[in-house]
Amino acid sequence: MYYLLLIAALFTPLCKATEAASEVDIAQTECVVLLHGLWRTELSMKRLEWGLTEAGFGVANVTYPSLSYPIEELATMAVEEGVAECRALGLDHIHFVTHSLGGILVRKYLADQNIKGLGRVVMLGPPNQGSQVADYIDSLGILRPFTPVAVAQLGTGAESLPRQLGPVNFELGVIAGTDSDLSVMPGAPQETSDGTVTVAETIVPGMLDLLEMPVSHTFMMWNQPVLHQVIHFLNYGVFDREVLQVSAP
Repeated sequence: MYYLLLIAALFTPLCKATEAASEVDIAQTECVVLLHGLWRTELSMKRLEWGLTEAGFGVANVTYPSLSYPIEELATMAVEEGVAECRALGLDHIHFVTHSLGGILVRKYLADQNIKGLGRVVMLGPPNQGSQVADYIDSLGILRPFTPVAVAQLGTGAESLPRQLGPVNFELGVIAGTDSDLSVMPGAPQETSDGTVTVAETIVPGMLDLLEMPVSHTFMMWNQPVLHQVIHFLNYGVFDREVLQVSAP
């Protein structure tokens, strides 16, 4: 009996170690491409990069020239760079986490072609129905020569590229900020927003889940609860509403 107990004691840690190694191997087959928003770089996504890396994902944090090209060109260069970085890491299951314009780049790319091994997508503050703020900026004629091409494409009018893309056909979760009541034009009704994109503007047919959180457009990528929700959606395809109920007063 003593020898049986000794063998069991030695074998149990080995089983646990094998199980843990198996879980790590599974996590290490998944990669997340991070795409920032307009006027930003990969530095704005660093908190997400650190958190996702700690959670066991490979990460490709891409910088693309958001001020210099139209959305069609940005989509190809940014998405394909991120996918290539994941492939270079030997990771074939590829998720996307985006902020603002980055989400529209993913929608545009996937509207035209497929990505082998595509996983889930989380968009933070995406102008999926165009943006009233983009309309306002584009209306300032004196600034038009200095306005990035993508801004005019992000409006809410007939030329709005996001509105032309149609429903999504991939697993998408959207996080919309509610840290502001936005009224772009004097006298216009205020709408719940993150200060730049209204909640209504983030919605797109075909998405799996929408979560409103009390965060701003500028800093939502640095918010710890947002990071938790991003990881939860990547793992399960839904946001974690149980933790919201626990934290509610």
